[in-house]
Amino acid sequence: MAAAVALTLSSTVRLSSGHTMPLLGFGVYQNYSATPSVLEALAVGYRHIDSAQAYRNEADVGKAVRESGVPRSDVFVTTKCLNPTHGYESTLGGVDTSLTKFGFDYIDLFLIHDPMSGPERRIATWRALIESRDKGKIRSIGVSNYGVKHLQEIQSAGLELPAVNQIELHPYCQQKPIVAWCHEHNIVVQAYCPIIRGKFDDPVIGDIAKKHLRDPAQILIRWSLQRGFVPLPKSATPSRIRSNAQLYDFTLDEEDLGRLDALDRGKDGAVSWNPVDHA
Repeated sequence: MAAAVALTLSSTVRLSSGHTMPLLGFGVYQNYSATPSVLEALAVGYRHIDSAQAYRNEADVGKAVRESGVPRSDVFVTTKCLNPTHGYESTLGGVDTSLTKFGFDYIDLFLIHDPMSGPERRIATWRALIESRDKGKIRSIGVSNYGVKHLQEIQSAGLELPAVNQIELHPYCQQKPIVAWCHEHNIVVQAYCPIIRGKFDDPVIGDIAKKHLRDPAQILIRWSLQRGFVPLPKSATPSRIRSNAQLYDFTLDEEDLGRLDALDRGKDGAVSWNPVDHA
């Protein structure tokens, strides 16, 4: 069933941590001078910025938040630690390094970026994030690119489950078993690559875009929102940053949603690394 359609740019979801997260995020992957685009995004009305240690732009994001005039408390900022830095002590140190780079007193959401470090280091990293959260350095903790077995690994260790799992998610790659497990266990699903990296040649997407007088990216992001996900579109182009947020004066009907759902290609539909099956 589609999510409720009464969505706005300020719509949020409550995480299991008790904190709220804006439903629409702004990604800064491969944006190595991110300050101008984040300033534009905040001016447009985005209040959720998705960064990572590996993106090398935490300092730029922090600078933009300070220069924007938007109170820090109104901006939800995410970062992540990639597998080469996984481990208990290295993760504790990495949290402090990210705080310094951002210039923040706390990080809203910290994710394990991927499961590729193996079971022992994954759990050690998760324990470090729990400790950093308990010390007030992080408000919510989560994971990215985790398959069901990785989530069950946390559960089997007797540790609290993530508040968020960020995975590749769009009509071509819907990852339904992971989504179902997350929904069953109150884990919010964030969608990266929600606009399929601009691969808009599918006639179904084009037909629905024409029907609503919208561009394909807007159709794809709206699909993600109505399916209950938290999409993270990225762009460094001001006009695209604005249009990707203009999603709230139209609604995809059940026929539209069904046609987009039918585009699922499983793992073959992935356009990114999608390491959800890693051992």
